[in-house]
Amino acid sequence: MKLQDIETFVVANPPPRHGGRYFIFVRLTTTCGITGVGEVYNATFSGRLCALMAEEMFARHFAGSDPHRIEYMWRAAYGAGFTQRPDVTVMGVLSALEMACWDIIGKAADQSVYQLLGGKIQDRLRSYSYLYPPEGDVYPDPETPNVYNDPHLAAEAASALVDQGFTAVKFDPAGPYSIYGGHQPRLADLDRSEAFCREIRAAVGDRADLLFGTHGQFTVSGAKRMARRLEPYDPLWFEEPIPPENPADMAEVARGTAIPIAAGERLCTKQEFARVLQAGAASILQMNLSRVGGLLEAKKIAGMAETRQAQIAPHLYCGPVTAAANIQLATTCPNFLILESIGRFDGPYMNVVSTDITWQDGYVIPPKAPGLGVALNDAYIAAHPYEGEALHLGMSTMPVLP
Repeated sequence: MKLQDIETFVVANPPPRHGGRYFIFVRLTTTCGITGVGEVYNATFSGRLCALMAEEMFARHFAGSDPHRIEYMWRAAYGAGFTQRPDVTVMGVLSALEMACWDIIGKAADQSVYQLLGGKIQDRLRSYSYLYPPEGDVYPDPETPNVYNDPHLAAEAASALVDQGFTAVKFDPAGPYSIYGGHQPRLADLDRSEAFCREIRAAVGDRADLLFGTHGQFTVSGAKRMARRLEPYDPLWFEEPIPPENPADMAEVARGTAIPIAAGERLCTKQEFARVLQAGAASILQMNLSRVGGLLEAKKIAGMAETRQAQIAPHLYCGPVTAAANIQLATTCPNFLILESIGRFDGPYMNVVSTDITWQDGYVIPPKAPGLGVALNDAYIAAHPYEGEALHLGMSTMPVLP
């Protein structure tokens, strides 16, 4: 069995656009006709450029190889050009190709991927969801009251999710993302964040955990100030309190609060996670399987986390293929804490696949199908190409600063 062909797809994700504006999928085919799918987590270049990078990497390092040789192909791609350093775009592409190989291997063996990674130890997987607007686009007008800026609307949305069966809800009201982080939270940011925790805790009581995110916004001292405001409401985690580059600084935040620190969605490879663990920067690791290096790399990280009494909570800001890979990994991990889901894995988000993800009373049920247990919906994908970005191959369009 040899890897022969690759197809790439950049698919529009229509409103409410849970999981991003588009998804980047790959599908590999072997000489004997077995296919496997993967997904790229991209936040750096256009979707089409990342798809071309996947085709290039496949041609250089995967084509003609036995898909079982995951470790070798991974090392060949990661070490190409004598780099051997995490690069967020390279790792997103590599993750997708690695994921697709596991899908092929599972299908060839007629086994779910989790059976090949140590077997099932989780019969069901606790999940949480972001607080999304109940109707309409996930990117509402920031000037209009919505679940992202109004604590009362957020509390209503949280109560509705708990009524559906969720036992944890995530929100990040700490202020708009800035490329100039970290910074000190403004008093308005502190007040708004505390109001969100207060109102949501009042609405859900002890029926659900609160998951507080910031997307790495603050300085160490600013994060400590924020944590003091949140502690009375007992969040399950304080996510990425500072930018992710320096684990030693994040460890200082961790030592200064009783709230567990969660981090990892922007990290790649076991080396970056090793530094987090060694510094004591986070006790909940949020690897994204379409960025971190794929399933095997994530399994290694989960094993490293066990040695430091850390837990895993796989991150999801991608499509259903990444979700399926997260489920396969989590099913095998004794230190699994909770799984990010996109709602109940229903609605328009699932149109890009022809398979279902089973969600019952707050838990995801691992599939029994071979491979990743997910298949692309070719007809839907062909009808919904993403056309929101063009490749920028000429002069820069950035304005010239005075």
